[in-house]
Amino acid sequence: MAFTTFKKWIGLLAILALPGIIYYYVTKAENHFMPLATIGVEGHVIPAFSFINQQNDTITNTDYDGSIYVANFFFTNCPTICPIMTNKMKYVQDKLSVYPNIKFLSHTVDPENDSPVKLLEYARSMQADLSNWNFVTGSKDEIYKIAASYFVNAVKDELAPGGFLHSENFILVDKQGRVRSGIDINGNPYGAYDGTSDKDIKTLIKDIRVLMAEYKQKENQNENQ
Repeated sequence: MAFTTFKKWIGLLAILALPGIIYYYVTKAENHFMPLATIGVEGHVIPAFSFINQQNDTITNTDYDGSIYVANFFFTNCPTICPIMTNKMKYVQDKLSVYPNIKFLSHTVDPENDSPVKLLEYARSMQADLSNWNFVTGSKDEIYKIAASYFVNAVKDELAPGGFLHSENFILVDKQGRVRSGIDINGNPYGAYDGTSDKDIKTLIKDIRVLMAEYKQKENQNENQ
């Protein structure tokens, strides 16, 4: 009888302690993680830009200030990897749909062909959610120039499929406009994420959540000061 009562007390104590145990491990997980690497020389940020999106609206860097976003480069007549990349970007968007401050930015490398109307047709055909995803066009020189600031290539190349050569990578940008990435087991930053790779896409989603945790941790530290 005494043993049965003892077991009941142990069970009750375990139930009462459970919320505290869960809180401990959740807060421990939030505050113990490997911060992402910052890519490029110290102080490097994505420069000011101004492009036109699929709705014929002007999109500038101020529309992305204070937001984490993912950028890439594509063109609507791309016969190879672009549809794959856009589908993968949509997958990331869908997985993070509960976080409205995560944004997406796709630059065409063929601005002479990709008008706002064509960009809208393409975006709709890919079922992209345009509430936080802009497909942009503009000056070819400006687009190619900003690609370099993301550390990816974008050039016209008659020998490439579709006539353009561009990176398959997705670039993660933080709220300050810095390029960020996770770190491999050897301590080397990825730099970017292959937009055709399921493995890299899962890593990107994980790293976006890590980046969000970085900001949450800073907010908590500021509140406790």
